[in-house]
Amino acid sequence: MAKEKKKKKRKIDLLFITACISTSLVLLLIGIITFLLLTANDLSTQLKEEMNVEIVLKDNITDQEKTALERSLTIAPYCKEHHFISKDDALVEMTAAMGVNPSEFLEYNPFYASYNITLNADYAITDSLQWIEKALLSKSGVTEVNYQREILDIVNDNIQKVTIVLLALAAILSLISFTLINNTIKLTIYSQRFLLYSMKLVGAKWSFIRRPFIRHNLLIGLTSAIIASCAIYGGLKFAVKYEPGLAIMLKTDILTIVFAVITLMGILLTTLCALRSVNRFLRMKSGELHYI
Repeated sequence: MAKEKKKKKRKIDLLFITACISTSLVLLLIGIITFLLLTANDLSTQLKEEMNVEIVLKDNITDQEKTALERSLTIAPYCKEHHFISKDDALVEMTAAMGVNPSEFLEYNPFYASYNITLNADYAITDSLQWIEKALLSKSGVTEVNYQREILDIVNDNIQKVTIVLLALAAILSLISFTLINNTIKLTIYSQRFLLYSMKLVGAKWSFIRRPFIRHNLLIGLTSAIIASCAIYGGLKFAVKYEPGLAIMLKTDILTIVFAVITLMGILLTTLCALRSVNRFLRMKSGELHYI
């Protein structure tokens, strides 16, 4: 009798370990896709906020017009930062870049004063920049507005393509994940199907019968989430060790969201699959339990 109990316990432990490993692998893939999606979004935000818009000023701009323009930039929702570049500053920058002072052979400073602004990421799209350009050109003292249209279009197109691919992968992976975890948990409950039926025969309520199985699979979900989270964090740390440039990807807010998604998916998937499997076996009659 003691040997039989020991053998049964070993079997249950083996099923628990198998379920944890299978679920961990699925949650690991979900975590990787989530991390890539969030990182791509974060990198796109950084790229967009590095896009500069140059506001070229007229030579005869008055102090009043300049003050009004600066005030409007300060309160503008699209403007993250702005700084003024005088004609002399522009000449110094171009002389350093070209290695030659243009004013020496032209006998005058050919550059204009300007404002350089960096945009908030939400406004770094073609449609928004078109109305921003129109609004700036309507202001007194502004002669020209310049920004890198082609680069902006390329960045936005590539970001959109990457996002669509990652979302499609996430949707497919979610479906596969549910199927794999459902089959894994179904096997763990399958071994105890006659126990379920016995409990039902003695009059136990379905909610009472479900409770230990849901608790058991909830534990599987949490354990698997911890394993998957540790694997992702360890993998990233290992990657950073050999490629320090990847350190910019290790952001606390992104990792927190990734670990939260993994934990939530682990709990939800294992609980729902356990509930589904237990209900399926509870609906079966005695004869059906022998032929599944």
